[in-house]
Amino acid sequence: MSYIDVIKDKARMDRKTIVLPETTDKRTLIAASQIIKEGIADIIMIGNEEKIMDGATWLEIELDGVKIINPELCDKLDDYVNLLYETRKSKGMTPEKARDILLSDYLTFGVIMVKANDADGMVAGACHATADTLRPALQILKTAPGVKLVSGFFLMCVPNCEFGENGTFLFADCGLNQDPTPEELAAIADTSAKSFKSLVGAKPIIAMLSHSTKGSAKHELVDKMVEATRIAHEQYPNLMLDGELQTDAALVPQVAKSKAPGSEVAGKANVLIFPNLDCGNIGYKLVQRLANAEAYGPMLQGIAKPVNDLSRGCSWQDIVGVVALTAVQAQLA
Repeated sequence: MSYIDVIKDKARMDRKTIVLPETTDKRTLIAASQIIKEGIADIIMIGNEEKIMDGATWLEIELDGVKIINPELCDKLDDYVNLLYETRKSKGMTPEKARDILLSDYLTFGVIMVKANDADGMVAGACHATADTLRPALQILKTAPGVKLVSGFFLMCVPNCEFGENGTFLFADCGLNQDPTPEELAAIADTSAKSFKSLVGAKPIIAMLSHSTKGSAKHELVDKMVEATRIAHEQYPNLMLDGELQTDAALVPQVAKSKAPGSEVAGKANVLIFPNLDCGNIGYKLVQRLANAEAYGPMLQGIAKPVNDLSRGCSWQDIVGVVALTAVQAQLA
């Protein structure tokens, strides 16, 4: 059984309600139909019901069982307007502006539904930039208690791969923080370990990646990962973590023996922490496209309730997988 099939089984055990606000996107409509068919989650779609059903007819799919909410006709619109106003009034929000936003921005409407406990999570990003997807989540839901930093990760499932956890890895940060500081990288490592443990069920083994292994190169970017490793050991002593490590030293046992002898992480890593967003984004897309890997994300970690992004290059199958993961995150919230 594949990793995502295991996640789908977990989602079915305690079905959660997930909002899909991008109802003009055909991949989203197909995914919603498949999610209901497989019993992975209950689905709320936001928009004009007639247009959504016309789209389903054109695609020759069934949306029986999907709940469709038109913001203009929603009987809880006034409650949502007040909730958005109260949440953001210190930032200049007015009731009038809150109403205009909720009637025009389906992503914000979906996040407010999650905030109001009328849904358990939201998935979007198939036709929106990451910033547009994540901004309302960060503004309205905010960070979970005790979390220093919200970050993004991808779960990567690489076929026929002997490395990681049977080919499954967590890559971070690949979607949110542009150039994290050493302190932020240490915090990302900590939340990534928790995400890997909860979603994969295996012990996280964390590599702080660099173009250097144990001092083989000298550069300020190397220094950043060395310092991140030091801070992580100091602040999160229970983590199985090492750095700085080149990717081959982190993954390949034979390379690890020569480059990082004595490291308990080298050659065994399943959680990879990248120095910055450029590295993370380039890395996950290379693995996805060249190794034919399944890439689920960017998932958010550290936010109060689960809202997750999609790559605009995603398939409908990717959306189904991210919804399943979001449902499992909601179970654990």
